[in-house]
Amino acid sequence: MSSRAATLRRHCETLLAGRVAAPFDVHDAPRVETVAAGIAPIDRLTGGLPRGSLTEIYGPPSSGITSVLVSALASLTAASEVCALVDARDSFDPHSAQAAGVRLEQLLWIRCRNVDQAVRATDLLIQGGGFGLIALDLSDIPPQAVRYVPLNVWFRFRRAVEHTPTIFVICEQESTAKSCASLVLRMETQEARWRHTAPERLQHHGAHTPGCLLDGWSNTAEVIRSRARREGWISENLISAGAGAGASSSGSSIDFETQTLWNLHHSLSGKTLLAGGPPHR
Repeated sequence: MSSRAATLRRHCETLLAGRVAAPFDVHDAPRVETVAAGIAPIDRLTGGLPRGSLTEIYGPPSSGITSVLVSALASLTAASEVCALVDARDSFDPHSAQAAGVRLEQLLWIRCRNVDQAVRATDLLIQGGGFGLIALDLSDIPPQAVRYVPLNVWFRFRRAVEHTPTIFVICEQESTAKSCASLVLRMETQEARWRHTAPERLQHHGAHTPGCLLDGWSNTAEVIRSRARREGWISENLISAGAGAGASSSGSSIDFETQTLWNLHHSLSGKTLLAGGPPHR
């Protein structure tokens, strides 16, 4: 270190004395605890959902947002953690969620009619604490309405969950939390897969006719922002763990497939579920 740099350093330390301890010491960032979302390709991509942080998952309808959300709820409630879902448009289907593995007795479901009610309910839940996961589902709300939520609201929510074991997740069609989020995951639908059915499976006006059933979707998840991920984390882990069947990776994104399950039982007739997991949206 040059004498000029050393003099400048001593000057700064003198000015900061009593206010900042060891201002030039490098401290390792604390390890972020994460929880698996339950969809293997996405968990390999992100490393899991971080506790004490805000996670933003956004994308158009049918991009798999609900699949990720319900899968995470299933993982945490199965571990006996209490979760809360703030449903801004009252669109949550508890029957298909239960079939996907969510333990409804461990889930607080708050049904709202608009963004304002949902934000107020979320504020109360975060301040109350005690939840393993709090999800604010705005994915059925038009993006124009979500944009009216002030940015300082997301900052306040993020500060409220810091240093707590709570995973706070926002689901929406467009990214609004932006830099407030520790993890931002963008979802996209690539294509739908259809399966031809035998003529006797479908009837039209009394006559047997062939048809198609929705078999599943091909989706892409991309990490837009991740504070917990160190440089090269994704490529190292994907190489060591393997992308798995039906998944491939490229940079900070990964392709994965979902499948539908039909006629699980009479109460779920006509519902669309992720194979072995949650309803798809």
